[in-house]
Amino acid sequence: LEGHTDAVISVAFSPDGRRIVSGSMDETVRVWDAGRGAQIGSYLEGHMDAVISVAFSPNGKRIVSGSRDETVRIWDSERGVQIGSNLEGHTDAVYSVAFSPNGKRIVSGSRDKTVQIWDAEGGDQIGSQLEGHTDAVWSAVFFPDGKRIVSGSGDKTLRVWDAEKGLQIGSQLEGHTNQVISVSVSSDGRRIVSGSLDKTVRVWDAERGVQIGSHLGGHTDAVLSVAFSPDGKRIVSGSGDKTMKIWDTERGIGHELKGHTDGVISVAFSPDGKRIVSGSRDETVRLWDVERGVQVGGHFEGHTDVVWSVAFSPDGKRVVSGSWDKTVRVWDAERGVEIGSHLEGHTGAVWSVAFSPDGKRIVSGSWDKTVRVWDAERGVQIGNHMKGHTGEILSVAFSPDGKRIVSGSLDKTVRVWDAEKGMQIGSHLGEHADAVWSVAFSPDGERVVSGSRDQAVRIWDAERGGQVSCLKGHTDAVWSVAFSPDGKHIVSGSKDKTVRVWN
Repeated sequence: LEGHTDAVISVAFSPDGRRIVSGSMDETVRVWDAGRGAQIGSYLEGHMDAVISVAFSPNGKRIVSGSRDETVRIWDSERGVQIGSNLEGHTDAVYSVAFSPNGKRIVSGSRDKTVQIWDAEGGDQIGSQLEGHTDAVWSAVFFPDGKRIVSGSGDKTLRVWDAEKGLQIGSQLEGHTNQVISVSVSSDGRRIVSGSLDKTVRVWDAERGVQIGSHLGGHTDAVLSVAFSPDGKRIVSGSGDKTMKIWDTERGIGHELKGHTDGVISVAFSPDGKRIVSGSRDETVRLWDVERGVQVGGHFEGHTDVVWSVAFSPDGKRVVSGSWDKTVRVWDAERGVEIGSHLEGHTGAVWSVAFSPDGKRIVSGSWDKTVRVWDAERGVQIGNHMKGHTGEILSVAFSPDGKRIVSGSLDKTVRVWDAEKGMQIGSHLGEHADAVWSVAFSPDGERVVSGSRDQAVRIWDAERGGQVSCLKGHTDAVWSVAFSPDGKHIVSGSKDKTVRVWN
């Protein structure tokens, strides 16, 4: 969606998902057709400085915006005009705005360290400002019942407020070691989630004011690869710190797998969820018992350089690996021995490999800018290699029906190929602002997710092309992405050392 003339700071969907509102450093608010990607009407102008936060009202008829000009403004989302006067009272930039669930009130958080509540109809401030934070308030939202507000601040704390009485409820929530940038409340109002500059995500019990479990942030180096277990209950992450961690997706609790002598670049669960395979810069492939947290057997040796990618066959009996040594190798997962000769043909490092859903084919993506498909039984290339990318290929994956292949490249694009004909389908799905490190199809094959060095996770329409949404939160390159088995969640791993789960 192009039109802003400076950085876009805030975006939000309308309640029906048909429109998007954006706020920018260019001092404007713009409304977009989410389906066509086109701007609706003229931009909304009036702010005298950057627009930092925007949100739709619950009925989608109004938009609220907060700006560095210290004001909050309400707009008619249909006619594109401001409603009433500016909401004035903050003495510094407004970083966060949100409507109450019934649309009658607005909450704002500011660099002036306060939270304020406003009458969304009359534009008057309701009660006194909520004071207590000792640094800027970066985020503030209502609970689903509208009776409470939670705020996150540069003072590293979260606070819960009585929205009627204007008083803090209980003690502040402490645990983050750097500024709290974002807060949200679960739909049942029982949990709060917060994101911080300390590179962690934390979940809190809203009633008791205590953190629930550990944050998914125990790695001491970049998270290079992540994957969901088949039942969606666990996540495995591999890191440059030479370890893997297995996380409980409900409780956030993880345990560590050690053994590699260099960074763990690729991880995957077996189809039954009982084992994990890992590939490392130490040039080895290893198998792990998920329940016992120990290595199974010896490591698979044969590659003569870094192993960039590993994957199980659908029946869990074989493992495929791709390496900087330009080869693809297939292994017996039980005995740990190579099956047949290695697959040769690439003229550059093999960055990514995957089995087809029926286990009969293997796809590989390489530094030589090509995608190749192999007969997994006979060990020979099928057809010609697929050309089109203008940069090295970093990630490949089959669609659930095995008829398509998706690839991500250093050329910043995501492309879909006909797996039978070896030809690109249409133009590329879209572009990141930097290299695409990881791609995957959704379980229904209708969407593609990609992770990039531009720090974003993007979701694409696999059939028609075009971006569906952009997930932002990582503070460094996103190395790995995957869908949960039910397609409702995405997990991402980043150079910022965190693992994040997205709805």
